[in-house]
Amino acid sequence: MKEISYPIKESFYSIKGEGHYYGIAAYFIRFGGCNIKCDWCDTKESWNIKQKDFVPIHKIIANVVNNNHKVRTVVITGGEPTMWNLYPLIKELKKKGYRIHIETSGSYPIKEKYVDWITISPKKIKLPIQENYKKINELKIVISDENDFFFAEKQAAYIEDTNCFLFLQPEWNNTFRILPKIISYIKKNPKWRISLQIHKMLNIP
Repeated sequence: MKEISYPIKESFYSIKGEGHYYGIAAYFIRFGGCNIKCDWCDTKESWNIKQKDFVPIHKIIANVVNNNHKVRTVVITGGEPTMWNLYPLIKELKKKGYRIHIETSGSYPIKEKYVDWITISPKKIKLPIQENYKKINELKIVISDENDFFFAEKQAAYIEDTNCFLFLQPEWNNTFRILPKIISYIKKNPKWRISLQIHKMLNIP
């Protein structure tokens, strides 16, 4: 039987820069392919898939293990990783003792078995599947203008789990323009937290 391969655009060991787990060391696996393609996306190079991008599972696992034997968290991101059947990869990573985080738009079904942390960052172009709101640990809304605050509240209203963390994150190219408005908004609506892309501020991957 032919081994399963995935389109991997890049994989690297770095510091998580966003959301609840910002600041921790983690190994990142960035999948190729995206069904949304936001204008402000900072990983547009991940959208298109070439045959050379496909990497068999055993090599993906080896890259994680050989990169740093002390790392315990693996972040699966994209692109849109849930376009692919992640179960075989996640199952093997869990056998090695890794904690698995997934970052997704939520526009595909999330099969959460063996996944430790799920972050959804909804996009207006294609909204998350309703069922996914019941599975997430973290909701992250990218804010580029004031209309995005209304969008954020509408998304938060779908979440029933009071333990789900809610984040507002300034769109990177508009950070300094929109950040004061985010700060003001959170002061009035303290259920939200600020997420900053500290990896970009530190100039690391």
